[in-house]
Amino acid sequence: MTVDLVALNELTPTQIVGELNKYIIGQDDAKRAVAIALRNRWRRQQIQGELREEIMPNNIILIGPTGVGKTEIARRLAKLVEAPFVKVEASKFTEVGYVGRDVESIVRDLVEFSVNLVKSERTALVKTKAIAMAEERILDILIPPVRKPYAGEVEEEQGSEAYQNQKTREWMREKLRNGELDEKMVEYDIQQANVGMQIMGPFGGDDIGINIQELMSSVMPKKKKKRKTSIREAREIMAEEEAQKLIDLDSVYKEAVYRAENSGIVFIDEIDKIAGGGKGHGPDVSREGVQRDLLPIVEGSNVNTKYGVVKTDHILFVASGAFHVSKPSDLIPELQGRFPIRVELKSLTEDDFIKILTIPRNALLKQYTALLEVEGVSVIFREDGIREVARLAQKANEQVENIGARRLHTILTTLLDDILFSVPDVMPDHIIEITGEMVRQKLERIVTDRDLSKYIL
Repeated sequence: MTVDLVALNELTPTQIVGELNKYIIGQDDAKRAVAIALRNRWRRQQIQGELREEIMPNNIILIGPTGVGKTEIARRLAKLVEAPFVKVEASKFTEVGYVGRDVESIVRDLVEFSVNLVKSERTALVKTKAIAMAEERILDILIPPVRKPYAGEVEEEQGSEAYQNQKTREWMREKLRNGELDEKMVEYDIQQANVGMQIMGPFGGDDIGINIQELMSSVMPKKKKKRKTSIREAREIMAEEEAQKLIDLDSVYKEAVYRAENSGIVFIDEIDKIAGGGKGHGPDVSREGVQRDLLPIVEGSNVNTKYGVVKTDHILFVASGAFHVSKPSDLIPELQGRFPIRVELKSLTEDDFIKILTIPRNALLKQYTALLEVEGVSVIFREDGIREVARLAQKANEQVENIGARRLHTILTTLLDDILFSVPDVMPDHIIEITGEMVRQKLERIVTDRDLSKYIL
């Protein structure tokens, strides 16, 4: 069983929702849906026999305006369980002149992400050993090992020299580990990255990703080049090289494919842009073509990648769209049937904006406070100031265009523009209070003037 699926065993749907609540305000229905879908994947892994292969994931469509948390839910979900995750925009496959990528590239990107995920985990496991090996290489440069005695040489003298050499190495090793040699420059050999040649097939450059250099790597000798850096940097570079030698890449690829197949998450944004909506035959032909290309992957098919064949039967697909001019029923029936769970996300209210500004771990007010603390300036957002920011964000969304919580970024950047520019020239070691009156003086005119707010907010 893979690492992410084992970790998922410890998370109940309630706990998954609890983790999402740390970063996302509201949208309880959507959180419940993804939590259940995620838990069902672990439940499926516990079933023995043929039935396990027959249990398909419950793919989800998240419906709601921009900026209400659709993408953030999927992104946090993947991060929570350390699952392979890829986000694509469905509209990209309908753009005029957009060539070189086919829908199957989604699965290849997912596997590539999975490979990097597994590699980083395996690298972390051998990190201590890799650093020790890198230190030996550096010591070999600073204090070359004593040569082995030739036949007839006096071994006692050689043994004495070897003993002194070893004592010197241990003394130097301690200085190396204490950081006393970090700034010393050293010249060493590193493996040069070979420039590969991509085979261009009839399906575009990312069809199977065959790299001639990869095929020849076992035959051609590795190229090396000289490099001169500080010992601190050399240790990092050498440790990375040694770690790669300690990792069994075949095992990495096998594990990565397994994870992509059984715990991979594909987030398809703007799926409403490929829905028909009865707007005529021209554009709809292209949109329906993309839907029919997506269908085999979502239904379950085999996709060739440079790491092997990947089955998409148990990949979880989460789609999202605003569906302003179309509706989910405008998708072709076959594709609709592959997204049995549909959740509508609610538009954000003024109270939601207040919570978004203050509650999440990565709340915007916490971010700006941290940024200005670096300059020695303390920013205090008063309660009336926070409420005024939320009120003006809501008003701007109503008058210009509803972009949800993203409006808060624009409002705060405009509000703090003078402070961010002036610090630290004229306001070192200051305490700045953001009050409701200050927010109104700075932003009220901009929000009220519709033409002005279109450009500024």
